Amino acid sequence: MIIESKLIEQPYSGKYQEAIFDVESNWNSADWTYVEFIENDFSEWCGVFRGSPIGISFSKKTNKILILTSDCLYEMNSLTSKLIDYESNSEYKNLTVDEISGDFIISDDYKIEIIQLSPSNKVIIENPIEMDLIEFTSWSLNKLKIVCKELTNLDNQFYLELDINLRKINILSSEMKK
Repeated sequence: MIIESKLIEQPYSGKYQEAIFDVESNWNSADWTYVEFIENDFSEWCGVFRGSPIGISFSKKTNKILILTSDCLYEMNSLTSKLIDYESNSEYKNLTVDEISGDFIISDDYKIEIIQLSPSNKVIIENPIEMDLIEFTSWSLNKLKIVCKELTNLDNQFYLELDINLRKINILSSEMKK
């Protein structure tokens, strides 16, 4: 059973036992993401995933790990250390997990979605503005802090907050960049 996971640089050959999780596609990049997994017996191994690294999130509540690369969104079961599912990715930019519900939150440049059961089961969160260049910044009291630009006016930067309990995004402030 996996108890911890983190993105790492390509390890020296032989440092870890490696498992390659590749998805056959004509659109595969030549890049790879390396993830160190620690099992409950404290043994370590490395998962190798197709695509450049973007993010990783571990939901201990649902026993799932999502690995986001430039090529795919991979879903692993932390109890079996097996790949459950994947979804081709060409647009996702941010990934995090709500530790209370165990739900994953993902975004591309324009929308934020909650992954409830699997990557194929997403719910779009209604936005108070048309967003562009979304960036998740931090968690505070079960609220996700977000920075974005206004879609039609990239000089206008917004600071937002996703209340995960209400599943609502609120505008905290905005500023005009010159």
